[in-house]
Amino acid sequence: MDITLALGSGGARGNAHIGVLRRLEKEGFKVRAIAGTSFGGIVAAMYAAGHTPDEIEDIFVKVDQSSLYGRSQTERPSLLGLAGVSRWLDEVLLNNTFEDLHVPCALSAVDLNRGCEVVLDHGLVKEAILATIAVPGIFPTCSWEGCELIDGGVLNPVPVSLARDLAPSLPVVAVTLQAPMGGPARAFGMPIPSGLPKPILDRLSHLRYAQAFDIFLRSVDVGNRAMAEYRLVVDKPDVIIRPEVLDIELLKRVDVREVARRGEEAVEVVLPELRRMVSWKSRLRRKYSGGKS
Repeated sequence: MDITLALGSGGARGNAHIGVLRRLEKEGFKVRAIAGTSFGGIVAAMYAAGHTPDEIEDIFVKVDQSSLYGRSQTERPSLLGLAGVSRWLDEVLLNNTFEDLHVPCALSAVDLNRGCEVVLDHGLVKEAILATIAVPGIFPTCSWEGCELIDGGVLNPVPVSLARDLAPSLPVVAVTLQAPMGGPARAFGMPIPSGLPKPILDRLSHLRYAQAFDIFLRSVDVGNRAMAEYRLVVDKPDVIIRPEVLDIELLKRVDVREVARRGEEAVEVVLPELRRMVSWKSRLRRKYSGGKS
């Protein structure tokens, strides 16, 4: 039961992707190609590099989440840095290029200079990840082949189009971590670098700009939700998986195993759809419709 997978953006909610992968494997589905945006790009790249879902989960559990967002002197202006993430990726992925991966993989980013999506499918995997997770304003932009790249979720929160291009003959399963339009709005905590004295942290959390930042992030969230829904309508994945993770904030410290479990539960909900998707009738229909259901 061969499929291709599109893993969407969502910050810490992206740990649900691990559970989705684990349950799909348990049910006999084989991921022959994988695309990802933002946190989904990290999971996609690690899976394509040959890590099992259990191994990815263990790696995420062991990492010190508070050490990831420190800044280096060479990084561009941003609220937080990715120096810790960069060092962590060196340990996890070494110097892997896309050509070294076991499964075809592509990540999505956006070029600020040209205002368009950029598909990252060659060169160092680490550099592609740093680009696809560069949430605008929060993390520094990433230079790549003359482009100034930011988080791919700005234009393609669920990269169905990338996944389909990797394996046009296979059905696409999309995992979205965004709330549908019209769903309840949620508050965001302002991301503040770790290591500050508690009195300063307490004061920062009550400043007006912290409240203003919450309004800004909520506005961005509305746009992201709309973009995700529009892309799903246009790109038409064969099955959509929606883990229940909307209560999790962008950079919140989470119990990785608990969030991954939510991903497994989301697969359980759509198992009938997944099995219909790979039935002989569906395969025949895809064959004579140019790879589309």
